[in-house]
Amino acid sequence: MAGTVDPSAYRDVVVVLATAGVIVPLAKSLKVNSIIAFVACGALLGPFGLGGLVSKVPLLGTVTISSPEALAGPAELGVAFLLFVIGLELSFERLMTMRRLVFGLGLGQVGLSAAAIGLVAYAVGQPAAAALIIGFGLALSSTAMVVELLAAKKRMTTSAGRASFAILLCQDLAVIPLLFLISVLDAQNGTGSLLAGLAQAFIQAFAAIATIIVIGRLALRPLFRLVASTGSTESFMAATLLTALGTGLIAATAGLSMGLGAFIAGLLLAETEFRRAIEVTIDPFKSLLIGVFFIAVGMSVNPGQIAAHPGAILGASAGLILVKAAITFALARRFRLSSATALETALMVAPGGEFAFVLLNAATGARLIDQSATSIVLAAVSLTMVALPLQARIARNLAQKFARPVILPDEASVLPPDDHAPRAIVVGGGRVGRLVASMLDEHGKSHIIIDSDASLITTQRRAGRPAFYGDATEPEFLRLCGLEDATALIVTIDGSRAVDAIVQAARTLRPDIVIVARARDAAHARHLYEIGVNDAVPETIEASLQLSEAALVGLGVPMGLVIASVHERRDGFRAQLKPAGAATAPAVPRHARSRRL
Repeated sequence: MAGTVDPSAYRDVVVVLATAGVIVPLAKSLKVNSIIAFVACGALLGPFGLGGLVSKVPLLGTVTISSPEALAGPAELGVAFLLFVIGLELSFERLMTMRRLVFGLGLGQVGLSAAAIGLVAYAVGQPAAAALIIGFGLALSSTAMVVELLAAKKRMTTSAGRASFAILLCQDLAVIPLLFLISVLDAQNGTGSLLAGLAQAFIQAFAAIATIIVIGRLALRPLFRLVASTGSTESFMAATLLTALGTGLIAATAGLSMGLGAFIAGLLLAETEFRRAIEVTIDPFKSLLIGVFFIAVGMSVNPGQIAAHPGAILGASAGLILVKAAITFALARRFRLSSATALETALMVAPGGEFAFVLLNAATGARLIDQSATSIVLAAVSLTMVALPLQARIARNLAQKFARPVILPDEASVLPPDDHAPRAIVVGGGRVGRLVASMLDEHGKSHIIIDSDASLITTQRRAGRPAFYGDATEPEFLRLCGLEDATALIVTIDGSRAVDAIVQAARTLRPDIVIVARARDAAHARHLYEIGVNDAVPETIEASLQLSEAALVGLGVPMGLVIASVHERRDGFRAQLKPAGAATAPAVPRHARSRRL
């Protein structure tokens, strides 16, 4: 049977795996962005590169991809998985936390950039529908590249990182109605009102999303609970892939894009306790399939087209960056971001992104945009994306140059003691941290308080407390605070990402230290146990236990019985959340247990 296998049928798969497994790691070792490496490999190995020479040098056929259609299916899957992960990240809680920047700065950037670019496209002779799609397509930035660049430099939590991420969130949300719009305009086939088509697209999007949300809320959570109860990693992975792929195929069957269905599934799962586990499960597949998408992007880059229209493409690239950067900078300043933050944010989101290829290729297939115009526009987008890593470096340098120096109060400039004395470290000087510190004082436990908010530290020091300014997510600062000699680390801040980073850094530096951390909910507490805390305190569960205690006492139940019942429930919740083999806190007599989870 071995002789019946046709090796050429697997050639494209081998080329993609070789790119992902060999060339991209090599590029990373040379500090080249992985997405740029995928695009470059696609351009080199595609039909406009070495693939175009196969007829003259047949041996090249073994290492090139001569047909872009061979990767069309996997590339579309890559887009679907990207939108699925974006949906996972777009929880309602996160949107509400960042609503001012997402729906203010982000919406303004998308709308004004699309209007400016669309007017230019219309002025140079594009039809209204084509100009509208070009405007919105080029208004979007590269979520994959910008997030990777910010994360690599640990700038996601900076002001510019948060502003850039908020704009990207809004752009990702805008992709969905835009895909609907293209579908509606394709169905109209050039007839009817453009405004009517736009209105119909939004109405159709609302109806379809409402339908899928109702079905998803009824089915997805029970499905994942059933799969999780088996304890099988393979089954959980299969359920995750089935959800992303299945919802995408359902949407495609209904005449919509696969990405839309996957995006909605991600949104639904973002509100469940399985969100973090799904993100970890999907990440390897997402990265590989997105790599296939960027290889396909590189294959569409035609050097001959660039050589035939160098002025138009270079001019479009420069104009795109200048227009988007100017609009974003002005809006960021309007939203009272500093000049340095506004400048860095503007330069990060100014280049085009991967969804320009998705939207413009879909519009070209629907005969809404001429193929030659699409080629020139996408060539310009490709150049801006290639320039993004260099532009990000320039943005950081300019931001540092124009940033106003931070003048700390004298109280925030005091360094932690270097006496190697055993003491607890309380991370967070807010209300929770102050209460914890007062309880430690009451029981004669030595401690220090650390926080990255200079005003909180100033207030604490003026009140006579041992408080010190610094970023607890930085391992060096934890060392400076005496983590190596500390008796315990108590994390009281409410930002889940920061809590995770602090716990991981502390556990790496001190595998044996007792770590007690505040958790947002049960899912976050379970995650904290997995990364090494001894005890996690979920706010939602603890609040419900305290409410129950107060209610039962008020109803006349004896205090002793109530306290015993609450302790039993707390122990039960802890046992459910804490995985086998997790770190354990020192044993405490039952009568001396604190009222925490």
